[in-house]
Amino acid sequence: MRNTFGNIFTLTTFGESHGPAVGGVVDGMPAGIKIDMDFIQHELDRRRPGQSSITTARKESDRVELLSGVFEGYTTGTPIGFIVRNENQHSHDYENLRELFRPSHADYTYYNKYGVRDHRGGGRTSARITISRCVAGALAKLVLQQMGISIQAYTSQVGPIALDFDYKKYDLSKTEENAVRCPDAEKAKQMEQLITEVKGEGDTIGGVISCVVKGCPVGIGEPEFGKLHAQLGAAMLSINAVKGFEYGEGFEGASWRGSQQNDVFLSKGDSVTTRTNHSGGIQGGLSNGQDIYFRVAFKPVATLLREQETIDIEGNATTFKAQGRHDPCVLPRAVPVVEAMAAMVILDNVLLNKTVKISSTESKKKLSQNV
Repeated sequence: MRNTFGNIFTLTTFGESHGPAVGGVVDGMPAGIKIDMDFIQHELDRRRPGQSSITTARKESDRVELLSGVFEGYTTGTPIGFIVRNENQHSHDYENLRELFRPSHADYTYYNKYGVRDHRGGGRTSARITISRCVAGALAKLVLQQMGISIQAYTSQVGPIALDFDYKKYDLSKTEENAVRCPDAEKAKQMEQLITEVKGEGDTIGGVISCVVKGCPVGIGEPEFGKLHAQLGAAMLSINAVKGFEYGEGFEGASWRGSQQNDVFLSKGDSVTTRTNHSGGIQGGLSNGQDIYFRVAFKPVATLLREQETIDIEGNATTFKAQGRHDPCVLPRAVPVVEAMAAMVILDNVLLNKTVKISSTESKKKLSQNV
């Protein structure tokens, strides 16, 4: 089982939903970065359960403990180990699922691959494991902030209720002002009402999270198999319940003509810009200095609080009704997870780019010396 993400800036995660704790080890964190524990905890609090009436009622403080890699408030460049202890597991709520394969969950696939599975809250497949991603993402953000790179995600659609495609029409600083994490207050009310209605029916609903990366320098990414948009797509598709990824104009742009799609270059003082940004800030797999924007589609949560048909591990048909505490819509709590994954991808590529430039400079020096 692969549990490590990244190339230079890496995260290795561990833990289960109903185990003693979840946590991880971040390696490749630059030395000398001031650690803001309040900021890291705030990022975790945005993902924390029990935030509002439209999220799971599970109560967890989700307090992060850094175990290594930090001395007198600054990173040392060594691995940063951390844990977040589970405090409010109700494992008995899942006892009726021990011998069943829940529809659209990983129960069947895990059981077939490993011959064993943790039925308590999904074990390793639980969205609770994204805690580790939020901690690592917060650390990555602390580095990116010093580089002038910002990342802002927001809920742009719940069910059929959607914002306009153009993120520039909204004040994204208002994203945290409502439970849905939508920058449009009126749409947020409609989304919250829909989620409440769906929850009352014992059902769930999906939607879309949009994300904007500002301040990314030109040339981040790799031009062949490590294209920046491919890395972002892989990162987003690794998040629980994600079913789709598109960047720039995405699928909408597939119906356009080239004359509509092309981003014309312009000189702006000593820099180069583009008249439009249909490319979504990435061309040829590399960042071009414009805003990087993308959208992530989330399916409805698979756990329904209503009776469903399924089979047991012996193949016998049966029915069951899930118990416990579950999100009727994952989007509000997934917004910080999307930001975290984007932050790790961007920082990993910034560090990789520095390595490539240093190697290139050293090669040129040696070549000139030999000549």
